[in-house]
Amino acid sequence: MSIDLLVIGPHPDDLEIGLAGTIARHVADGHRVGLCDLTAGELGSNGTPETRRAEALEAAAVLGAVWRENLGWPDGGITPDHVRPAAELIRRHRPSVVAVPYWDDRHPDHVAASRVLQEGVFRSGLRRYAAAGDAWRVDWICYYFINNATTPSFVIDVSDHYATKRAALACHRSQFAPAGPDAVPTRLTASSFQQLIESRDSQFGAQIGASFAEGVIVREPIERRSLFRTPS
Repeated sequence: MSIDLLVIGPHPDDLEIGLAGTIARHVADGHRVGLCDLTAGELGSNGTPETRRAEALEAAAVLGAVWRENLGWPDGGITPDHVRPAAELIRRHRPSVVAVPYWDDRHPDHVAASRVLQEGVFRSGLRRYAAAGDAWRVDWICYYFINNATTPSFVIDVSDHYATKRAALACHRSQFAPAGPDAVPTRLTASSFQQLIESRDSQFGAQIGASFAEGVIVREPIERRSLFRTPS
């Protein structure tokens, strides 16, 4: 199924943390958005892989994605061996734009995923690269923030869709509000973690005069038609 935007996260809940508002905005604008989790987060302190997959599908429905899949890569074990399946993912869904985690992050899986996905996107477009599917070259690869953030290349106003972001994050109950005798406190269960997400998004928003915005990094220069703030 050809889509407009493919957003990829290392673990269920990562893409919601970084880009849920942008996903919801693209859906509202009529774009076909697909979501993909690389692992089921089986090394996480709370929740089971089955629970996390179910929560991810619930969040996808909240966001309005056309589908969400999980590649079943090993949590804590993303390696260059996954470049080929990453390229095959791109060839299978043929997105115009791919959004992946920013390459500088406190979590090793996020860093490894960024590196592997960047190479997979590149190799997907090589006609003679030995991977399933026809070669497919995306228009653009964008990087979103999960933990670490820096000055973005640009920001997207998500003020009108922030309630949807909150609702999508709330679907991941096993991570943000675990219950039961086996639940343990983690960085994600602390109320300060939600505040951290929202303070980052509100800071990006304040810089453009909006309530909330999400930041994105790109590696290449951004073309503008003129020096005017709003091109005619």
